[in-house]
Amino acid sequence: MHQNAGYTRTEKLLLEAARMFNDTNDYEELMHLVLRLVLTAVNAEAALVFRIDHDRTDMKMRLMKAADQKVIEFQRELGPGVFSWVAQFKEPLIVNDARNDPRSDAEIARRAALDIRSIVSVPLIGKGKMIGVVEAFNKNDGGFSPSDLDILTGLNNQIAVAIDNAHLYRELKREALEKNTLYEVGISLSKSLDLDEVLHVILDSLQRVVPYDAGGVFLIDPEEKQLRALYTIGYPDDQDEKVKLKIGQGLIGHVATTGAGVIVPDVSVDPHYVEAHVGTKSEVAAPIKVDDRMVGVLNLASNGLDAYSSRDLKLLTAFASQAAISIERARLHARMLGAKQLEEQLNIARAIQQSFLPQKDPKITGYEVTGRNVSSGEVGGDYYDFIPIVGSHTGIAIGDVSGKGMPAALIMASFRASLIAEIRNNYSIRTICAKVNSLLWESLDPGNYVTAVYGVLDARNHIFTFSNCGHNPPIMLRANGSVELLSDGGPILGVTKDAVYEERAIVVNPGDTIVLYTDGVTEVFDEAGQEYGVERLVEVIKANRARSVHQIQDAIYSAVTGFCSADHIFDDLTMVVVKRP
Repeated sequence: MHQNAGYTRTEKLLLEAARMFNDTNDYEELMHLVLRLVLTAVNAEAALVFRIDHDRTDMKMRLMKAADQKVIEFQRELGPGVFSWVAQFKEPLIVNDARNDPRSDAEIARRAALDIRSIVSVPLIGKGKMIGVVEAFNKNDGGFSPSDLDILTGLNNQIAVAIDNAHLYRELKREALEKNTLYEVGISLSKSLDLDEVLHVILDSLQRVVPYDAGGVFLIDPEEKQLRALYTIGYPDDQDEKVKLKIGQGLIGHVATTGAGVIVPDVSVDPHYVEAHVGTKSEVAAPIKVDDRMVGVLNLASNGLDAYSSRDLKLLTAFASQAAISIERARLHARMLGAKQLEEQLNIARAIQQSFLPQKDPKITGYEVTGRNVSSGEVGGDYYDFIPIVGSHTGIAIGDVSGKGMPAALIMASFRASLIAEIRNNYSIRTICAKVNSLLWESLDPGNYVTAVYGVLDARNHIFTFSNCGHNPPIMLRANGSVELLSDGGPILGVTKDAVYEERAIVVNPGDTIVLYTDGVTEVFDEAGQEYGVERLVEVIKANRARSVHQIQDAIYSAVTGFCSADHIFDDLTMVVVKRP
């Protein structure tokens, strides 16, 4: 006798379901398998399945008729219908007089072109949570029976777990695609200073992760107080004037005014909408900001209703950040090419460099923190920053670019943009350093490099986690007078393609002081040619340890300038002092 001969019909269906579901992780394929299984299990004319999306009120439904096995997809609100009752009460239900039952959904009957006579509906519950609902319509040989309900209930858990796993797999693939796309865009943008080219890269790459029928980058013209379409895809050429908007006009103008991204599920009912693309039914827009300064808007439009989610807006915002970096770099480059005198170029670069530095000290509970950059008069490549991350975590960065003048300023701008972009991805510190290194390696000419230290101060738990990328080791002066040089990390940035970086966490105790600095502090020389050096710097910090961070910085600056010879040519001098009083 065959070993399966003794199985009941339900047991055979369970075995068949397990075999089918184990063969695929593809979400759409799985949904088709589920529908075919339900049709077979209860001998029905049609079947329906949907997964509960807790971020939406309408659900994406898939319906299959046994006659042709084709899937119909449509959105339906959780309100009317037997499926809504089952989803709400989490109880299975048989309705064998659907024509007279008030819970019957005429819309589903219309979509499926069915005269719905009978329904069996079962909630999908897996791993203790509500996943979705499956329904079957019109049993081919009469009404649905308790045994049909038992069969679907028996399949319930397998279907729920399979759908949940396939959804998770799909989300992981999408997340990987999004991160990879952002990374590829970052590399592409670092290689080009042509604005049209970089904006084309952004809009073209977006299509891979957030589909759209029309899209554009709109920049603010402060003189005319207008938004101009800098680069668009999908807009007809004869509608150029329609995509020039006064600030505040239209959805794009509204975002430019408020500085906040928007999702519009139905543009026909939004008071801000101005038609610029025939067929648009829904839209999403994100502000383009440079250091909290509005410079434009990145906008996508779809010919379908409710096409965009909060996740799409978050991703669009990340692309808008890339656009902001590219626009600033491209504008700087264009101004450089148009500058007729070196002094004008240096003034531009100096202003940009200074705009990248913090305008005030951060307020961190339980800490004194300050930074200072003293320019040598020529544009250099020193940089420091305080970057709010989340909660009590603050990023602290200091860096030094090889060379001087305009090339150093551009490299510094590229380094800063890459660092901030990677920090927003919430990677670990060692991963941030590795990715910034890779981007710089792709974009820098041989012989150029960046040294840097990046760390995160957790003010709540009093931990400073850092990675030193070939930079002057910061000085940790403990309350008991002991000194440690923070050198853990990896090589300088931009020289080796696949450099590996380590991170280290240290506890900051009351009375501890950390001083980060560039070589402009220690590499100065006196009349006899002696270098100021780290030892003298440590002694100044020790002598002033009881004073405020500003007084410590003043003491260091006075000691360094007082030590050097009269004809010494100063480099940029940059310091960051962190103290836990």
